[in-house]
This record gives sequence, C-alpha cells and structure tokens, in this order.
Amino acid sequence: MDTQYGWLLNLICYLPLAGALLMVFFIKNENVGAIKTAAAIIAGVDFVLSLPLWFLYRTDGAEFQFASRAEWITSVGAQYLFGVDGFAILLILLTTLLGFISVYSSFTAITHREKEYYVFLLMLQTGMMGVFCSLDFVLFYVFWEVMLVPMYFLIGVWGGPRKLYAAIKFFLYTLVGSVLMLVGILALYFYNAGGLKAIGLAGLGNTPTFSIPHLYTIAPQVPPELQFWIFLAFFVGFAIKVPMFPFHTWLPDAHVEAPTAGSVILAGVLLKMGTYGFVRLSLPLLPDATVKAVPWIGVLSIVAIVYGALVAMAQKDMKKLVAYSSVSHMGFIMLGMFALNDPGLRGAILQMLNHGVSTGALFLLVGIVYERRHNRLISEYGGIAKVMPVYATFFLIITMSSIGLPTLNGFIGEFLILIGAFNHSWVWALFAASGIVLGAAYMLWLYQRVFFGELANEKNKSLKDLNLREQWTIIPLIFLAFWIGLYPKPFFDRMQPTVDRVMERVSVALPETDLGFVSGGDTDADHAEEPESKHGE
Repeated sequence: MDTQYGWLLNLICYLPLAGALLMVFFIKNENVGAIKTAAAIIAGVDFVLSLPLWFLYRTDGAEFQFASRAEWITSVGAQYLFGVDGFAILLILLTTLLGFISVYSSFTAITHREKEYYVFLLMLQTGMMGVFCSLDFVLFYVFWEVMLVPMYFLIGVWGGPRKLYAAIKFFLYTLVGSVLMLVGILALYFYNAGGLKAIGLAGLGNTPTFSIPHLYTIAPQVPPELQFWIFLAFFVGFAIKVPMFPFHTWLPDAHVEAPTAGSVILAGVLLKMGTYGFVRLSLPLLPDATVKAVPWIGVLSIVAIVYGALVAMAQKDMKKLVAYSSVSHMGFIMLGMFALNDPGLRGAILQMLNHGVSTGALFLLVGIVYERRHNRLISEYGGIAKVMPVYATFFLIITMSSIGLPTLNGFIGEFLILIGAFNHSWVWALFAASGIVLGAAYMLWLYQRVFFGELANEKNKSLKDLNLREQWTIIPLIFLAFWIGLYPKPFFDRMQPTVDRVMERVSVALPETDLGFVSGGDTDADHAEEPESKHGE
C-alpha cells in the first residue's frame, strides 16, 4: 500500500466531525446565522480538500493509496487501516460534494433546532467517508454503524408527519442487516485464524487479523460451503442498504419523511454503501459463492427494475415517485454488477455515481417547490414552466439525465450495463431495456403533468423562480451530468484497477465457457501485443 499523503485522507474524513464538535461547544443555539455559515464553511472546505485525491491518484496499479496504519485493538488483530483505490475516491468526492450541497440547500428549509441539524449532517458525512476509507473490517463495521445514528435523528426530528415510523423502520432494517454482516465478518476472521474447528473447519491458522487486503489473499482457500454462508450474511446486510427487492420497503418511507437534504444524502451516498460492499467485499472475497448466487440475484434485480418502475408510475406524490425510481435504478446497478464481466461492472460503478448525481438533484428540485407550496402532489401542479422557467429548464436536464439521454451521464452507465447484461444473457438485457423504457415513461409523464398545460391553480401563479443560492445547489450536478456524459474516460481510468482486481478474483470461479466474457469478450490473443493494460474507454 502507498502511504504517501495518508494524512490527507484522515483530514478529509474527520474534518466534518471536528467542525461539528466545535459548533457544539463554541456557537450558541440562538446564533443561527453563525451556525449556518460555520456548517457551510466546514462542508465546503472538506470538499475542496478532497479534490486533490482526483489528481494525486495514480491509475497505473491496483494498490491502495493514501494509506495510513496504526495499532488499535492488538489483542484481536484489529488495526486502524485507511486507504483508497479509484473506486472509493469517486464515492468520496461524490460524498463531499453532496455534503456541501445538502448543507447549503438547507438554509431556508430548516427553521428549528438548526444547530443540532447541521451537527448531525456533518457527523453523518464523517461516518459515510469512514466506510469508504476503511481497510480493516472492525473499523469498517464501526463506521457502518455510526452513520445510522445521525440519519435516524435527521429523519426522526426534522422529517414529515410520519417521521418516527420512518426513522425507526430505517434503523431497525439496517441494524438487522448490520448484525448479520458482523456474523459473516467473524466467520471469515475465525477461519483465517483457524478457529472454526467446532463446526469441522480447521481453518488456516494464520495470525488473527481483520485486514481486508490480507483477507483478499486467503479468499481462494475458503471452502465453498463456508463461502456460501458468509456471502448470505453479507448479502442481507448489503441488500438492505441498496435496497434490493424485497428488502426495499423502508426506502420510500424514509425518503418521503426525510428533510430534503436527508433525501439527497440517502439517495446519493447511503444507498451506495450496499453496492460498495458488494464490489469491495462480497465479489473479491467470496468468488465461488458469488458465481453461484448470480442466477437468483439476477432475478431479484430484474424484479426490482420492473416493479420499481411500475410502482413509480402509479405514484401521486413527486417525492415518492423519485423514491421508487431509486429501487428500479439500483436494481439496474446490481444487474450490471452480477453480470460478472468488465463492461457490466464498469457500468455499475459509473451508474452509482450517475444515480447519486441525477436522483440527488431530483430530490433537491422537488424540495425547492415543496418549500414554496408545502405540497408534493402532482395533481396540485401544471403549467408552472410559465412562472418558473429556470426551474423547468433545470428539471428537464436532470430528467433527461435520469432516463439516460445521450450526451448526459445516465446514457453511458446504462449502455455499459446493457452490454454486460447481454454478454451474460439476452433475457437479462431484455428486462433491463424494459426498465429503461418504463423509466422514460414515468419521468416524462411527471414532467408533462407538472410543467406543461394550463396554469389553473391560483396558488401556482405567484410561485417565484429559483434564486441564486438554489441555482448553485443544482449547477454543479448539471455540470457533472454533462461531463460524465460527454467525456467519461477520466472516471473509467480511476475505476479500472478496481474492476481488474474484482474480475481477476471472480474469474477463477467462473466456468471456462464464461471466461470470454470476463473482459467483455476479449481473449488473450486480443492483447498479445499489448504490454500494458488499457484503462478506461
């Protein structure tokens, strides 16, 4: 592991937490202006500090970079181990950007207990980034659990009418998944240390460790039957977070009741924790179980794609429509990931970013009009493009991004996932394509009902268009949508070492007839005269 600039990763992770503690002790509750300013500065500085990761990351190898290590719980082999690859960097940058946007967009939306609100928002950011940085299972689990607490309070205190129900449901669902994930972690740990004799598995007898890079090296030696049970434990924990069908029922309630910033963070980052766990842990650590799980995960993903789209189409509440669209989009990501080939996995990772950009922006836009009308029912609107032209333009761009219009980010990810799905099975590709069609249907129908037609509702005639602050919460996401859609190569360059690592480990468990699809159909002869691997497109 490369330890150069390891201090930078720690600074980025813990700055929001340090800032939150300073706000608690040094800013009075009555000084709302100072609270908002401090929170925005802390989140903004954190985003600026994360930008060098993009430029300093070297794409010429698969090793973890910006690493730092320290002794921690030596009696069990747990250590403080931070490090990232290009995949984690992309998610960290998305987290810091959406974190700043969430703080900035809350200035007028939150009007009570502002200090506690911004403190929890900053604490949540540290928890999320800690998950992406951790390379020790104990540390990973600590951050995974820590981030539940601030999100619980953000929903439960500043949410809608059914906020307590939604907050408790979110917490319990995620906690159950976390406990099962912990069981899987301990099983892998004890097998490495030779401590499973009681169930007939002698294990390897290595030095006890929770180091994820070390456990990568012993993964091929884990018996298939043990891999299955560990994979199942991980699957429940990660599938709840994604969320996959049928573990998705907490998501619409949490989205609808959460404040706007909570929905942005939930859709943009928290859902990616599940898919991140699959790519970082399940696939490379448990290749045999992964390959055997492909058929039933494929079925669950297809059900999520079609079911989520159909239910979204039936919604009367704009926010609930966007929430169910997330179920469909995340099913699409899971389908590309478990196609177990290069284009599918690259498309899935890119689509994680795309979903964070487009769905995060959609929740921001719905929140903006909700602040003005305190109503999210689609039937309450119609023709508002006449009084809010800038808002209508921004909403149209993000709508096109969400449905995968060429030149925008959604197209690139969906195109690669379709290729990966078709390489695995034309049936998968057929259902995935139907999800794209249904997605276009419900999003365009939403846009038509809200923005076109007669401006009949008197309450809408006095709506004010976006102010400068609101525009600047959306503009960075629109910029990203066009950048990824027009020039995705830098993103592929950074994720490719991760894709190569995962495919190298999974390929050993694939049947020989499937090996041609590991790299999207490439064969050894295709690269006979290429001494260096190509990264990106």
